[in-house]
Amino acid sequence: MLKQSLQQKLLQKLSPQQIQLMKLLQVPTIALEQRIKEELELNPALEEGQEEDENSPLEDDQDDTGESDEQFDEEGEPKENERDDFDISEYIQDDEPYYKLNANNSSADDERNEIPLSVGNTFHELLLSQLGMCDFDDKQYLIATHLIGSLDDDGYLRREVKALVDDLAFSQNIETTEEDIMEVLKVIQTFDPSGVGARDLQECLLLQLDRKPDLGNDGINARKILSDYMDEFSKKHYEKIEKSLTLTEAELKLAIHEILHLNPRPGGSFSDEPRSSQHIVPDFIISNADGILELSLNSRNAPDLRVSKQYNEMLEAYSKDAKASKSSRDAVMFVKQKLDAAKWFIDAIRQRQITLIRTMDAIMNYQKEYFLEGDEKKLRPMILKDIADIVLLDISTISRVANSKYVQTPFGTFLLKSFFSEALSTDSGEEVSSREVKKILSDYIGNEDKKKPLPDEKLMKLLNDKGYNIARRTIAKYREQLGIPVA
Repeated sequence: MLKQSLQQKLLQKLSPQQIQLMKLLQVPTIALEQRIKEELELNPALEEGQEEDENSPLEDDQDDTGESDEQFDEEGEPKENERDDFDISEYIQDDEPYYKLNANNSSADDERNEIPLSVGNTFHELLLSQLGMCDFDDKQYLIATHLIGSLDDDGYLRREVKALVDDLAFSQNIETTEEDIMEVLKVIQTFDPSGVGARDLQECLLLQLDRKPDLGNDGINARKILSDYMDEFSKKHYEKIEKSLTLTEAELKLAIHEILHLNPRPGGSFSDEPRSSQHIVPDFIISNADGILELSLNSRNAPDLRVSKQYNEMLEAYSKDAKASKSSRDAVMFVKQKLDAAKWFIDAIRQRQITLIRTMDAIMNYQKEYFLEGDEKKLRPMILKDIADIVLLDISTISRVANSKYVQTPFGTFLLKSFFSEALSTDSGEEVSSREVKKILSDYIGNEDKKKPLPDEKLMKLLNDKGYNIARRTIAKYREQLGIPVA
């Protein structure tokens, strides 16, 4: 049964400007640059550069009579005497030797902090370079190139040969057969690294065994296991393999040892390499000037943005004619929307800068002893609420600021979120940071006898003896967070 009723509700809704500010707060510097580029492309009323002064610099260059420095004739062309003064030799420089122009202001003792970048061939580039040494005709070369491009990062050909025939027909207009593809694939399987081009794990391991110059009895037994008893080997039914091949336990172990030394992922050594070198861009910079901490915001977080003067003039022009036609009124609404969006975005960027500086300044003063000395034991327990109470902002806002932001200090560049830690109490009732306890814990584990590693129970007693009230399960949790194995 349907009923009509009146209800009153108290809702809290964010305006579009507030939503935009919240989204900008949580992005790091690199993402902010990309976000600004997107906004510049979408909104033509937003421009890069500082706000222009009302007095144009061109007016200052004119003399009192209002005439410019350059003289023009009645037709607007430069006078002949001005043209004669033009000397092209001023724009041509003599070729100076390099040693006269080079200046070296560094000494041999200067520390060089450049980050080395490794450059090497990718997995597919390595295979393509070997393709040039094969005696292929044009058709086979195109098939081989397509096969290499179809290999995954592990070096396997996961696609069916029958499907590859259709791929070549549709994508490259090459009519071929499964036999032609297999002939080319057999050649690719002889490429380095050994085992590349296999269609499954069994074929990959067999290809590697076949490439070995001298298999010996262990290799021959390993090949029999892989070719005839792959299913039993994968399920570890070793007793069945031992009886079927009439092998002794020692011979079986040696054969399995031979198999385990093969590489199941021929392309893995290439795919594990990073695709690109990513460098951390700090959002904040803290420097120590004779015991006084100075905080600065990365200049990339403070871009020069302005509202387009041309769009302002356009709005004024359309506004005068807004009552004349519907098209003029639509144009006024469009221009006004773009101008409002540009102003909102500029205000959100400025508000973001203010919030970032206020929050980071509160964190810097809260952890002043650490930023002065760099000793992790000087870190105070700090949670989001502590900073929120200082800057009088919501906890969610502080969380957005601390998310994915980095601060550069005299002791290194750190994730801002890492300075927030829980509090632990000591025997004297003093609260210490959990990060301080983790530092002491890692020192104990670093100095332990690796043949007799310290158990969690022993680590708990050592920390309790130093006055830290900590349970064994907390030791296990910190060990996991630090990435330290049990033994």
